[in-house]
Formats: sequence, C-alpha cells, structure tokens
Amino acid sequence: MREVLRSKIHRAWVTDANPDYIGSILIDENLMDKIDLWNFEKVLVCDVTNGNRFETYAIAGERGSGVISVQGAAARLSAKGNCLIIMSFEVSDTPIDPQMILVDENNRFVEYLEGAKHVQQVH
Repeated sequence: MREVLRSKIHRAWVTDANPDYIGSILIDENLMDKIDLWNFEKVLVCDVTNGNRFETYAIAGERGSGVISVQGAAARLSAKGNCLIIMSFEVSDTPIDPQMILVDENNRFVEYLEGAKHVQQVH
C-alpha cells in the first residue's frame, strides 16, 4: 500500500484567515466537487507565499463564492492574499489518476491539470 495524491487545488488564494474559528479550511463547494473532496476530509495545505505546510480538514463554503478561508490555529500559518496548494491523499495498492485543478485569482475553476513530468510555470 502507498499513500498517493488523490486531488489538488493548485494556486488558490486565501480570502480570509480567522484564528478565532474552531478550525479547518473553508473551500468553495464548487471546487470541492471538481476534485471529489468531502466535507471534513483531511487536507495538506502548502502556503506558496510563505512556505508553511499544515494539515487540517475541509469544510464546504458557499457554492460559487470563491471562498478559501483558513480557520483556527492554521490561520496563524497563512494570511489573506496568500497563495495555496490544497491536497488530499489516498492509500492504495494501485496507481490512481488524481483530480487536479487550477484556479484563477478569484478562486474560479480554470482547467483540469494533468500530472506533470516536467517543470512548467502555471501562473
């Protein structure tokens, strides 16, 4: 068994960071649907802006709102306006094809990404 990437939102932008909330990352439900991310599913968040990495769980935000809000203690590891990569993983004994999407500066779906075997700048 191996732990492999199952889904990814690439270059999402933090719309709010609220350390007083119980905890989690609030994600536009449309984006969660595109990558088959469940409510309360564990995610690894990589802050491209400052290099911090943290685990939390996803909560569905208002559909179509573009919300990406880092909540609770994790809000101290990110900030409004920061760029994130949000990933989920699966334990599998066979290779899987991850669902990966690119979003724009307003966290709107741009395109599905394929697993890159070479380095290419996205934006």
